[in-house]
Amino acid sequence: MPFAFRNQPLKGLYSTYQVLTTVFLRLPWWILCSLPRSWRPRQSWDLKRAIMVRLIRHSIHATAQTGPFVIKTPNYLAIEPDVGEYGVWVEPVPELVNAEFEVFARAVSVEPIRVPGYWMHKRGSDIKVASPPVPGEKVLYRLHGGGYTRCSAHPSDPTAKMSLDLVEFTDTLHRAFAVEYRLSSTEPFPIAGQFPAALFDALAGYNYLVNVVGFSPSDIVVLGDSAGGNLAQALTRYLVENQNSIDHLPGPPGGLVLVSPWCDMSGSHVAPGSAVYLYKDIDILVFADADSYSEKAFLGSHGYEAAVSNKYISPSCKSLPVSFKGFPRIFIIAGGVELLLDQIRTIKARMIEDLGEGDGLREGEGKVRYVEEPDAVHDYPVFNWHEPEKSRTLKEVAEWVDGAAS
Repeated sequence: MPFAFRNQPLKGLYSTYQVLTTVFLRLPWWILCSLPRSWRPRQSWDLKRAIMVRLIRHSIHATAQTGPFVIKTPNYLAIEPDVGEYGVWVEPVPELVNAEFEVFARAVSVEPIRVPGYWMHKRGSDIKVASPPVPGEKVLYRLHGGGYTRCSAHPSDPTAKMSLDLVEFTDTLHRAFAVEYRLSSTEPFPIAGQFPAALFDALAGYNYLVNVVGFSPSDIVVLGDSAGGNLAQALTRYLVENQNSIDHLPGPPGGLVLVSPWCDMSGSHVAPGSAVYLYKDIDILVFADADSYSEKAFLGSHGYEAAVSNKYISPSCKSLPVSFKGFPRIFIIAGGVELLLDQIRTIKARMIEDLGEGDGLREGEGKVRYVEEPDAVHDYPVFNWHEPEKSRTLKEVAEWVDGAAS
C-alpha cells in the first residue's frame, strides 16, 4: 500500500529503519555485487555509478511509503531566509490567462498567486539581484523536475547545480532564475496544485524576467528537467499559441532546453519491448507507485482524459496530433537507458518534422539538437557522479547557447 508510513511515529521509525539497513546491509551488498563489472547493470558503468543508481532507486521506493517529502523542502508559501537577497516575490499575472485555461483552472479551483523565485549568479559575479541585463547577456530560466510532486526552485535543491554548472560553461549566461511553482498532491494527502497551477506560476516567472527585470524574450533560455521539461514545453506552447491574442503577453523564448522531459502521461509508450520494460531495473526511475501518484496528483479531477487529449500535458501521446510550429531552437537531452526514452524520441521526431522546412529533416535537425548518451540514466546532467556524460553534455549545451544569434 503506497504511503503506508506517512504518519508519525511510523514515518520516523520506517525512515530510521531504511537508513540503518541501507548503511549496514544494502550498501555492503550492493558493493559486493558490483565489484565484477559483468554484474553491474551496465558494464560501462564504474563502481560509483552502479552504487549511486541503486541508492537513488531505493530512496524513491522508500519515499513512496512515507510520502513525497521525507525531508521538509522549501515551497511556494515563503522565501527561504538563508538565500538572503537572492530570493524575490513573483507577482501573478491573471490578465495573461486565456479563456481556455480559465476553464481548466475553475474545474480544480486553481488561480494565479504570488510565488517565490530564486536567482543564482555565476561564481565571482558582481551582478546585483534583478538588475537589468547588460548588452549581449542571456538568462537561464530554470523549471525544476520532481514529477510535479517533489524538489524545489531553491538553490540548495539537488537539481539546481545543473543550472549553475551550465552558467559556468557559457559566456552569455551570467545568471539563472527559478520560480517556486506549486507542487501537486492528492489523497491520502491534501489535494493541491493540480494542472494548470504550475503553468500559471511558470508564466508569472517568465513575465517577471521580461517585464520587471527587462530581458528580451529572445535572450531567455528556458531549461526544464523531467517534469520541469514538461512544464517548459507547456510554457513555450502557451507563449507561441497566444502571442497574437493576449495583450502584453511576452513572446516565446530564444531557446528551449529539455532534459529527460516527461512528455507523455497517457501511457501510450508503455508496451512490451518498450524502454519502460527494457530499463526498469537499470534507470533511477521506479515505474511503480511513485509515478502513478505523480500523475494522479498533477491531473487531479481532470483525470486520465486530460492525459490523452491535452497537448500541454502529453505532447508525445501517440494518438494525439500535436504541432510544434512556431517553437524556438530546442536542445533535447536523453539518457540511453531511461524509462522515458521512447516518449522523448517521439517528441524529438515531432519537433524535427514541424520545425524543418523545404526538404524537412536536415533543417529541422539544425533547429532541434538532440543528445542521447547510450549508458546514461534519467536526468543524468543533474548528477556529479555521472561523468563524463554530464560535463560533455552541458558543454555542448553551452556552445549551443553561446552560438545562437542574439
